Amino acid sequence: MCRSGRHAVASRVMDWTMADLKLTTPWTRSVSPTSALPEYPRPQLVRADWLNLNGVWEFTAAKPDEQPPFGETLPERILVPFPIESALSGIARHEDYMWYRRTFDVPSGWNDRVLLHFGAVDYRATVYVNGQEVGSHQGGYGSFSFDITDALRTDAPQELIVGVEDRADATWQPVGKQRLVPDRDIFYEGASGIWQTVWLEPVPETYIVSLDMVPSLDRESLTLTAHIAGPDTSFEVVVRDGDSLVSHKSGASTVEVPVPQPRLWSPDSPFLYDLEVVLPQGDRVTSYFGMREFGMKPDEQGRLRFTLNGEPLFLLSTLDQGYWPDGIYTAPTDEALRFDLEQHKVLGFNTVRKHIKTEPDRWYNHADRLGLLVWQDMPSTKLGRPPADAQRQFEAELRELVSQKKNWTSIVGWIPFNEGWGEWSLEDTGRIADEVKALDPTRIVNAHSGYNLTDSFGDSGHGDVIDLHEYVGPAKPVPDSTRIAIDGEHGGLGLEVEGHMWFDDGHAYEMTPDITTLTKRYVENQRDVLEVALANSLSGSIYTQITDVEHEVNGFFTYDRRVAKMDFQEVRAVNDQIIRECG
Repeated sequence: MCRSGRHAVASRVMDWTMADLKLTTPWTRSVSPTSALPEYPRPQLVRADWLNLNGVWEFTAAKPDEQPPFGETLPERILVPFPIESALSGIARHEDYMWYRRTFDVPSGWNDRVLLHFGAVDYRATVYVNGQEVGSHQGGYGSFSFDITDALRTDAPQELIVGVEDRADATWQPVGKQRLVPDRDIFYEGASGIWQTVWLEPVPETYIVSLDMVPSLDRESLTLTAHIAGPDTSFEVVVRDGDSLVSHKSGASTVEVPVPQPRLWSPDSPFLYDLEVVLPQGDRVTSYFGMREFGMKPDEQGRLRFTLNGEPLFLLSTLDQGYWPDGIYTAPTDEALRFDLEQHKVLGFNTVRKHIKTEPDRWYNHADRLGLLVWQDMPSTKLGRPPADAQRQFEAELRELVSQKKNWTSIVGWIPFNEGWGEWSLEDTGRIADEVKALDPTRIVNAHSGYNLTDSFGDSGHGDVIDLHEYVGPAKPVPDSTRIAIDGEHGGLGLEVEGHMWFDDGHAYEMTPDITTLTKRYVENQRDVLEVALANSLSGSIYTQITDVEHEVNGFFTYDRRVAKMDFQEVRAVNDQIIRECG
């Protein structure tokens, strides 16, 4: 286990204040400028020592090609890691260009290498330590790190400056649902700048950079690849079930670790094995994994169905967009981050579709431990046909997404495209699906969710899924000889709750007057799903959505997570019936 990390407290904390806010969540007032998101940010590669750099930083708007403000005190205060448009940041406005600045002390005893980690920065970041550029990164959803050892001074404090450019949908960069001007329909506020945890970590000269873990039920083993910085790639690995030793093996680069008579991971029993990897030079990390396997096989009618651990499972999901009224892209606390996932379990869902967004690693860790499968979307560009350079960048960020998220036990499949958003040719949609499958052959690839809508080029014929959208639906796809079928989006039933809305009026695909009527319509709609699923051998269905988001009022909860908008017992009953009868 990782012991509690130290939190570097910035000066002039009292200068930060939260901006005015239309709605607060139950966790808004729990946010502290001295301990913003204090939890360890990387649950699948844990070291004992680290320093959290979240907290109050200096901030200012910038101009293109402006020189870094070395040694200057910037005029504003921002609470990292909340995006600048959010109330929790204290800035609550958009800027195309910006500077962040803070100082920190390197803890005594950190005598080898020091890594600086960013969970995510939207969109283009350039990082300086003590006046030296230590690196840059392009892409608003991927994590990145720099070895800053050679830039550190022997005397404290150290100066850290981050320059960020984010022109959002004024460009063709992947933005998901972000818009500079939200449309009061299905596109929302932007989330620029640092929006996930920033932290420091000491490592020895030879250290573990990352792990790749692939379970095999047939072989009763885990194939483990350790990516190591340094010439010696040898390591030892220990697998445990609680306090009991499962296996111990030594090797180099890649080893196959026995997991005899494995305990399987599933939504009903999300068991996880503990893992420890040790280098002879002294680096030591802990991790975990689940033994599970995704597949497809014909049902009694000869139609392909999804399987988990060799058995049919109906993937009953909501659309989860991961927006917050106080933090926009960033949940106010780890408890809040976990809340939406916990409510999926309460409501009887076994799957969640993370829609046009990614999340911090802790979100996937919660899904692993709660037993929720995850459809992971690639964040799209704005609507239209991106030019060639934007196409290449989209593909680079998609590869980064798969590479960084592929160890999570809960992720069942990848969705490169949603409807026609940012799609540029049918041939390339199919090619990209094939390339994602080559990058990760262990998961389902849904080449194109909802290829029947929004200027889509149609069905590429590639990937593992036929996926249609219909509101209020459900959609009625049918499997073919190589692909399962999913009702990729339906529902969108709405209810306005006075005092808990972002705007004065709301948007939904069908509006209802009260909780009783909304619950009744949901149950009717889900019984339609059951009928279609049985008739068409569907493998899953996705209801829009878990919470209201800004103008959209079609959630199980209001946007502030304070009001449940349906009778959850009735919801749970019909959801349980679908999973039971369609399994």
